[in-house]
Order: sequence, then structure tokens, then C-alpha cells
Amino acid sequence: MSALVSFHAASLGYGSRTVLSNVSFEVPEGDFLGVVGPNGAGKTTILRSILGTLAPRAGTVSVRPGLRFGYVPQRGAVDAVYPLKVIDVVMMGRYDRIGLGRRPGPGDRALSIEALEHVGISHLAEQQFASLSGGQKQRSLIARALVGKPDMLVLDEPTEGMDLMATTQILGLVRELHASDRLTVLMVSHALNEVANYVNRIALVHQGGFQIGAVDDVMSEPVLSAMYGIPVDVERFDGHRIVVARPGATHRARGTTANA
Repeated sequence: MSALVSFHAASLGYGSRTVLSNVSFEVPEGDFLGVVGPNGAGKTTILRSILGTLAPRAGTVSVRPGLRFGYVPQRGAVDAVYPLKVIDVVMMGRYDRIGLGRRPGPGDRALSIEALEHVGISHLAEQQFASLSGGQKQRSLIARALVGKPDMLVLDEPTEGMDLMATTQILGLVRELHASDRLTVLMVSHALNEVANYVNRIALVHQGGFQIGAVDDVMSEPVLSAMYGIPVDVERFDGHRIVVARPGATHRARGTTANA
């Protein structure tokens, strides 16, 4: 499989601060990658480098020419008070296809309805975006990302602030889109226990450390204990992995919790 994104010995940071050093990995076509770590660890730094808004301080970050991203921001970054209907929010995803200064036409509206159908909420097209539940808003934002016909779907904390049911539904939808549409998916999250049960690969980012691999390889007690700096157990329940700090575990050099 060809790589859509490649990091080679990349150092990333802001001003005089280096967040991550000597990072090397690829996102191949068809991948389903979860980038996981606590707030401030460097997840957003990697995301910004992929999207082209942050240049590496050293090394290279390469994106395949012409690659189209479908970006789903954190819901908190979207102004839910702005008086827009759901269909209007989704049609925003057509703007770069339409061109500067042009208005969406009937074809763009039809594609937007199709995207809403794809995520299961076409019946909400004429509702005010601000009136939706958290899960419905997230589906709307995913539809906005899909309507631009992306090569890679990129989601930033897609389950932030959601209850268990909404979280399960959104992660299930993303997994379905990956499988049915053959979409390459990159999902950034702080919730290891959620992400690990849906993605194919995991990149752990923590306190300047970076480790990437298949879920079975990364979700092991030795790897996670070394990465997080405390002993952890990886339990299985009904086919799902759950990472928990070992009873009596104390913070060591890296000082964090296993479910960060």
C-alpha cells in the first residue's frame, strides 16, 4: 500500500519548545490509525503537521500530492449558536470544490443530503444545528467532511463530552465508514480504552515519547507500562480491551494514568 503521509526523523514544536523529536512513521492508504495520548502530549502537534499548518523543525513530513482531507474538528471548536441549518453546515464541506466566491448549487445540496443519509440523519437536514444533541452534531460534522469526497478522514477528539451510548455509536459509524467506503481514517483521542477497540493501529504519544504499531502489539502490558511509567493491566471483557492501572501503582518519572 502506498503511503499517504510520511514522517521521517521529524522534530515538531512551537517557538523554542520541541514537543516531539525524531518521529518516523507512515499512514498507508486504507489505514485506520488512532493517535492517543493525554492533553499536551503532542497529538495536536502531529495533526497540525499532517494538515500542513505546522512545519517540522527538523526532518520531513510528506503528504501525497493532491491528497484530500476530510477534517472533523472538536465540537467545541464549532459555534453551535450560529443560526445555521444542518444542511448549511454540511454544504460548507463543498466550498473548496465550488471555488472562491461561488454559492452552492442544487448539485451541492443533493450531495450534502446524500452525506447526511450516509451518516443516518438526513431527516435532520432542515433542523437548526444548535438544537441537535452531541451525537447528532458530530454526525453532521462527519457528513460535512465526507461531502468533499476526501481520501483521508481526520477526526479530532470525536467522542469528547459524549455519554457511553453516543460514544459507541460514533465510533461504530467511523469504523463502518472505514470498512464500507474504504476510507483511510486518522482519529486523535485522549481515550485509549475507547480507541483501542475500533482502530487497526495505535500511535501512543506521551511526555515526548512516541510508539506506533498494530493494536495487538501496542496494547500489551510491558509496552503500556513502559510508555506510561506505571504498571498497568490489559483486561479483556466480551472481546474488548480495557487498560487499568495495577492496584497500588505509584507515579514514576512520567507520572500519568493508564487511561490518559
